[in-house]
Amino acid sequence: MADHIKITPAEGTWVVRAGGAVLGESTGALELREGDYPPVIYFPRGDIAMAFLDGTEKTSHCPHKGDATYFSVVTKSRTLQDAVWSYEDPKADVAEIKGYLAFTPMEEIAIERI
Repeated sequence: MADHIKITPAEGTWVVRAGGAVLGESTGALELREGDYPPVIYFPRGDIAMAFLDGTEKTSHCPHKGDATYFSVVTKSRTLQDAVWSYEDPKADVAEIKGYLAFTPMEEIAIERI
């Protein structure tokens, strides 16, 4: 694994909400720490209400993790464009995040340990 990336189980129960609705709750989330960036919580896809997410055309590339695909979150009042990402085929060093989703922290999205 890249020396500056560490993936560990996220202790406790984690919840993600958007527009007031609970999108998911998990005891199997992962915490990814990368260098000086804030930690990112990755949720197992099976713990997220995928009916609220729409795949988008956006992709990005990380030299350490691979290619990310994106989803928008559809709430009652608006669509949060490209607010979720996933590494469908991550590099071997970070393979444990395959099938997990990460959410962009913003005013309309809350990621909390409960």
